[in-house]
Amino acid sequence: MYSKEKIYGFLQETLVSLFEIEPAAITPDANLYEDLDIDSIDAVDLTVKLKEFTGRRIQPSDFKQVRTVQDVVDAVYELLNKPEVPDAETEQG
Repeated sequence: MYSKEKIYGFLQETLVSLFEIEPAAITPDANLYEDLDIDSIDAVDLTVKLKEFTGRRIQPSDFKQVRTVQDVVDAVYELLNKPEVPDAETEQG
């Protein structure tokens, strides 16, 4: 199980490596869109990385209310703590 601290650390590393954001700019209260200049394409790339990190499918509805770095951490934490619903596609594979 991942702690919020571990999720935050992964998110911070990912934002730095993917989008070349200064580490000092990445704080829990930083707004993804306004403070960090994340656009919708960047958000998709970030979601892909979070899926790799969690091993879980991420639904757009899971991130609908996400605005800040802390919102992402909380959403990922909740995702990891709810039971995974089997995906019919992957079970047939």
